[in-house]
Amino acid sequence: MTPDAATHITSRDNALLKDLRRLTQDATAYRKQGRVWLEGDHLCRAALARGLRPAQALFCESVWASARTEYAQHAVKSIVVADALWAGISALESPARMGFVLDLPAPAALEPLAATVILDRVQDAGNVGSILRSAAAFGFRQVIALKGTAALWSPKVLRAGMGAHFGLRLIEGADPAALDALAVPVIVTSSHHGELVQKQPLPWPCAWALGHEGQGVGEAVASKASMAVRIGQPGGEESLNVAAAAAICLHASAIGQANAP
Repeated sequence: MTPDAATHITSRDNALLKDLRRLTQDATAYRKQGRVWLEGDHLCRAALARGLRPAQALFCESVWASARTEYAQHAVKSIVVADALWAGISALESPARMGFVLDLPAPAALEPLAATVILDRVQDAGNVGSILRSAAAFGFRQVIALKGTAALWSPKVLRAGMGAHFGLRLIEGADPAALDALAVPVIVTSSHHGELVQKQPLPWPCAWALGHEGQGVGEAVASKASMAVRIGQPGGEESLNVAAAAAICLHASAIGQANAP
């Protein structure tokens, strides 16, 4: 399709818009539709940087003239939506006025030797997206989300991930038994037990297990760990937010790997 060619939508009852509203408002609709929604310039650029080609590029009518040259040629199909209808499909308080629809990537096979992050029932979408960002930043290329974890490709997790999804091997809905296939040591964190993370030699590659915001890592996962560490908190707080704890632990692994002889 040439940059100037596009389908224009002016009716809120359009079937495509109905599907998009489900995709943006239902966290698990992507599983039924086999598509994911990326809203905004940053996420769309991140997808293009990884060589992904959107099935559809959508634009507010008011930005079509300026955006079509940069984005439209990358999409299989371009769609222009009347400005008055855009708020109905946007998931943002301040709509970004453009977005991509991508085909949902095929399920990834577990890589036994990959540096891995295990998410054990981490339920907050913002936390999950932030952990994915830290994983990508610190060289962990595989994320295994156990059942009960927030949907990895939901719009909220995608926004919080800021493009990290596109550089990661993502495995959703796994049972704890699937972790038996890992050939790297599993590490868990505790508020009160284990050596301080900054004083403990950390194996590389490894798999960090991060648990539910209130309950922590469950017994089924903890039983598979070969090491437990704690994060020192001299300020006296009882515990850290799981995404903050993840960033500290994954950074510690990355620094240890960088300083290894």
